[in-house]
Amino acid sequence: MRLDAERLEFAAAIEDFCAREVGGFAGLEELTDHEAIANSPVILEKMAALGWLGVSLPSEYGGGGAGFVDECVFLEETNRGLAPVLGYSTGLTAAQTYLKWGTEEQKKTIVSNLAAGRIEAIALSEPGTGSDLGAVRTRGVRDGDEYVLDGQKTWISAAHVAEHMLTLVREDTSGPKHTGLTLLMVPCATPGIEMREVRTMEARTCNDVFFTGARVSASAVVGEPGQGWKHLMRGLSVERMIIAAFSIGNARRALEDAVAYMRQRDAFGQPISDFQALRHRVADLATDIETTRAFVYDVAQAIDEGHEDGLARESSMAKMRATEVARKAALEGMQLMGGAGYAREYGMEFQVRRALAPPIFGGTNEIQREIIAKSIF
Repeated sequence: MRLDAERLEFAAAIEDFCAREVGGFAGLEELTDHEAIANSPVILEKMAALGWLGVSLPSEYGGGGAGFVDECVFLEETNRGLAPVLGYSTGLTAAQTYLKWGTEEQKKTIVSNLAAGRIEAIALSEPGTGSDLGAVRTRGVRDGDEYVLDGQKTWISAAHVAEHMLTLVREDTSGPKHTGLTLLMVPCATPGIEMREVRTMEARTCNDVFFTGARVSASAVVGEPGQGWKHLMRGLSVERMIIAAFSIGNARRALEDAVAYMRQRDAFGQPISDFQALRHRVADLATDIETTRAFVYDVAQAIDEGHEDGLARESSMAKMRATEVARKAALEGMQLMGGAGYAREYGMEFQVRRALAPPIFGGTNEIQREIIAKSIF
């Protein structure tokens, strides 16, 4: 689909904001204390004041009340503009489950938090349990009007700066592995919760989360007790599309930075952008990005038209292809820029680092291929 005039104006406003408030890689380094943090409270606060956060979430709970296409515009342009608001997409993903299954109070809390620039997290994966979430072992045992939590979660994005974690626990061990699972809205400040950084190639994002006798109210259940697996399976199309949208922004930024460098870098008496061997690689990459981008927005439009629950195949295709195009764009950008692509000064090495994880999280691309294959065979 083509964006209409209003959405093009929205994209242009975000682009202008990022140019002014972030200012490229030098500004990004300053806002993140040289990548010590992944989220800038200053940028989140300014975006919240503009009404951009939670743009696709229902207005009755404090969101912007627009469509998911508008959210894709926001995610794409903020990542293209290097805005350090990584935790927002994690909270936006969590919001999909709260909006489908949560109480009115849970919905209001989560959406208003996101719209105000506060972070929300999701705690699903465990050591040895990533793609196979049915094997979750963290216990959530009912004790009167409370649940007692014991166990470990890992790779939990933004938990150290989040208000709550949407946490998957095993309440009942008597049945098949996909039964007896419960989702809980767990305040991150709950006594009995310890967080430790998982050190990665990027700023602090991931955490190990340990529950030792942590207690939350029974009112923290999201949906029905024991139905956590069913609740998680709904809304996955939107989660994949969130990843696809910001990956398109990453891809576009990598391509634009590579092209800008190629235009000003001379070799053998001419800009390297004049060499056919390099120009054609850029042409191929630009085509990959634009065709993937068009598909992402087509699926986003289908979500706005109410077809979300029937888009497992298409959302898997979008997530898989967008994350792989973003990775290709960053790696090609580094190669096209030569030594400069490897230097921190030019920012392409940052692009490479941030392009490596998306094909893994939100359901690995191997899992996405299996979903697609099942729709065929």
